[in-house]
Amino acid sequence: MPDFETIQTEEELRAILGYPGELVKNKVINILDGHCRQFISQSPLLMIATSDHEGRCDVSPRGDAPGFVLVLDDRHLVIPERPGNRRMDSLRNLLSNPRAGLIFMIPGLEETLRVNGRAYIVKDEKLLQQMESHGRNPLVGIVIEVEECYSHCAKALKRSSLWNPESWMSKEKLPNIAQMIADHVKLPGMSAEKVAESLNESYTKRLY
Repeated sequence: MPDFETIQTEEELRAILGYPGELVKNKVINILDGHCRQFISQSPLLMIATSDHEGRCDVSPRGDAPGFVLVLDDRHLVIPERPGNRRMDSLRNLLSNPRAGLIFMIPGLEETLRVNGRAYIVKDEKLLQQMESHGRNPLVGIVIEVEECYSHCAKALKRSSLWNPESWMSKEKLPNIAQMIADHVKLPGMSAEKVAESLNESYTKRLY
């Protein structure tokens, strides 16, 4: 690690950044009330944060049509596991450390919804059938038993101008993901063109 001046205790951190106000301290609830359910029903995208038993972390996106996350009751929700790249980082982490943090996002809304709790991987067919999409049921799902739920302020999204199309780069200036993957994997014959073909096949034929 570079020779930085680091902070070692919460007391040091509080001395610099201070303490939350009463509004922030009291907005945390432990149930999915009507407001939270409405937010989740309108969200097409969430980020799920997990870590393994050694504390190695991962954050992965999950997305589908708004309402793809199933709310079972005021303490439980289910995230369908749609087809991916089979790395299963989140799922493998949950097997050794069954805790997860979620951030739900709604396009155009700069506030987000945070949900933290205990996680379970489920394969119950009757449950998974309720999250059928495009004629296919997810093979497994992630149940979150809610321990904390609260709205997160809009400062990060305001600073980033995430939902402001005027701030978006032109497609020509965006990172070339196919070239990035080809350069990283360094497999014989795996050119950027080949990667682009593979990505396109995955996106058009294996979303569900």
